Amino acid sequence: MIKWLSVLLSMLLTAQVYANENISPRQLLKDMSLAVQERNFDASFVVVKGKGMEPYRWLHGQVEQTDLEILTLLNGAGLEVVRVDDVVTYFEPQTEPYSLSTDVIDGPIPEALLRDISALDASYDFVLGGKERIAGRPAQLVRLVAKDESKYNYWLWVDLQSALLLKAAYVNQRAEVLEQLQLTHISVTEKPAGQLLELKSKTLPVPVSVIADEAQSKLQNNWQIGWLPNGFKLLKSDRHKLNLNNELADYFLYSDGLVEVSVFVQRPLTGQRASGALTSGATTVYVHNAGAFDVSVVGKVPVETAKSIAESVKRSL
Repeated sequence: MIKWLSVLLSMLLTAQVYANENISPRQLLKDMSLAVQERNFDASFVVVKGKGMEPYRWLHGQVEQTDLEILTLLNGAGLEVVRVDDVVTYFEPQTEPYSLSTDVIDGPIPEALLRDISALDASYDFVLGGKERIAGRPAQLVRLVAKDESKYNYWLWVDLQSALLLKAAYVNQRAEVLEQLQLTHISVTEKPAGQLLELKSKTLPVPVSVIADEAQSKLQNNWQIGWLPNGFKLLKSDRHKLNLNNELADYFLYSDGLVEVSVFVQRPLTGQRASGALTSGATTVYVHNAGAFDVSVVGKVPVETAKSIAESVKRSL
C-alpha cells in the first residue's frame, strides 16, 4: 500500500511540474524513461505503416525486486518477447525460444528512449512542441529534430499525468508522417498483471553466448563502409546465411541511438538487376549491384542515405 501511495504521489508531482509552461524536453524524456522502468502498466498500441497496421500488447511491472516485461505482437502467427531483469527471451513461430543478455527489448520503441537519451545528443536536437490530447489523455509533444537531412525526425507525445509514451512518429524533412505508433489503451496499476507474476516463475533458456560473435566480428575486415551519417557506430558484425535466399553474407549493424541500419554484402545474385529501393513506412531497403558483389542496406533512413551507404562499400585493400 505504501508503495502504491508513493506512485500516486509521484504522478501528482509530475502533473504539477508539467503544469508549468517551462517544461524541458530533455527532462520530459528522462521522466518518460524512468516511468517505463518503474511503473506497473498494461498498454496496447498499434504501429501504422502506410495501409498496414501491427497491434501490440505491452506489460511491465516489478515483482519482489525483479523487473518484468512482456511485448506481444497480436497479429499473424504470434511473436512474444519477455524480459526478466537483464535477460530477454524471444518466442517466435517455428523457432526454438532463445535468450540474450540485455536489459532492453528490441521492439518498435527505440532503445535510447527507454534508457539513456544522451546517446542521441550527437545527431538530434530536443525541441518542445505543443500540447494535445492522445487516447483521451493530455500529452506534450517533444520533437527530436535531426541535425542533417540524412536522417528522419522523430516526434513523441508524452502523457502529462503518468510520463509514459502515448504516441510516436517518424517524420521526414517535409513534416510528413511516414510511420507512427499510438497507444489505444493504457492503465497504470497498483499491482503488476497476472501474466507478469506467471513470468517470474517460468524457467527460460540460458542466454546465448556472444563470445563467438565478438571473435568473428574482428575477422570481418574484408569490407570498408566508406560513408555513414554522423553519429552512427558499429554495434555488431558477423557472417551468416540470409533467410530469404540462404546465401552467405557479411553483416554489419550500425546505430545512432535512435535507429539501426543493417548492411549486407554478398556475391551477386544471378541475372542482371539495376540498383534500387523499396520502402515501407519509414523503412528503406536499398540494393546496390556493384558488379562483383551486391550490397543491401536496411533501416529507417531516407532512400538517399541508404543509397550513399551502399555505394560507399568497397573491398579492403
